[in-house]
Amino acid sequence: MSHGASILATVLTCFISCILIGVWANSPLVIMPGMGETILFSYTIVLSLGFTWQEALAIVFVSGVIFTVVSFTPFANTLTNSIPSSLKHGITVGIGLFITFIGLQKGGLIVANEETIIGLGDITNITVLLTIITLILAVVLFVYNVKGGFLISLVIGTCIALPFGLTKIDYSYNIGSLFTDYQNVFGAFSFERVFSFPFWTAVFSLTMILLFQNLGMIQSFEKDDKKFKLSYQATGASNVLAGVFGTSPTVAALESAVGITEGARTGLSSVVVGVLFLTSIIFMPIINIIPDNAVAPILIIIGSLMLQSIKEINFEDFSDYLPAFLIVIMTPLTYNIADGIAFGFISYPIIKVLCGKAKELNTTICAIGALFVLNYLFLT
Repeated sequence: MSHGASILATVLTCFISCILIGVWANSPLVIMPGMGETILFSYTIVLSLGFTWQEALAIVFVSGVIFTVVSFTPFANTLTNSIPSSLKHGITVGIGLFITFIGLQKGGLIVANEETIIGLGDITNITVLLTIITLILAVVLFVYNVKGGFLISLVIGTCIALPFGLTKIDYSYNIGSLFTDYQNVFGAFSFERVFSFPFWTAVFSLTMILLFQNLGMIQSFEKDDKKFKLSYQATGASNVLAGVFGTSPTVAALESAVGITEGARTGLSSVVVGVLFLTSIIFMPIINIIPDNAVAPILIIIGSLMLQSIKEINFEDFSDYLPAFLIVIMTPLTYNIADGIAFGFISYPIIKVLCGKAKELNTTICAIGALFVLNYLFLT
């Protein structure tokens, strides 16, 4: 799949999906292809399972249809009401740490280390220094409640990076080539192997991840029950669009936190984001000059704010606390929200039974844990 076609497919999917969730759910959430889902699409479904990218798009489409159907049934409410409070808040905290971890990586403060897996970056490196400077600026603007503070820090962070050659404008960008390449991607999904067992194995795994990652993500940001349900439905429909337009699976994005923190409360912000996604085709050379040192501080601040939900976890009951802790710690360390959620949901019924508190379990939470186990068995 060509780079240009992927850009246009992503832009169009995000444009329509953001408009959809803004109008349908009146929610400030943003929908876009998820990083973890993109890795699953590329490395697991295509490279490991041997599907072509056209067949992988068909898997995304079918998963999106199943997700959408589930979101319109009473089962969606059952899922929401069956999840223990500690697990819900554990998901929020885990996502917050994940966002912070990504920000620390982008800013060069955390780097790969052969001996300890991760380690502290080179503090004397110019990228790291500019990240720290931009972070201090972003914190000051946030503390003084400056409207548009994140955007201001983004612009200033970019400006101070330019003289050091950390970013530059790409003059080779050609809009016309995007549309030429995209003709081979739109509606290119293939159902050639739809009757094979591996096809439905991939569909099951992807559907599980989409159902529960979006459940956790949307609940972290959208506390209104009605908006939650409508947002869940819109996210399901967006995955149907992803299969048609030619992108990896879509999710309610981590970046939604930025707008919400700045004051976004209605679908108007999502609609604006959708329109900006569309216009990004024109302004891509300018957008590409934004360096990581300008983005990282915003992610770090947003992640720290989400950590406040840790106060709602029941630390008095170890059988409640430990599964929540596993979600919190495994989400950033596995670099995958769905895996973090899975550890919590699998361990919760096991620990409750071992602690003699099986009466606190419900059928749904046990079934979810079993499904996550099956998901890992299928992926293996």
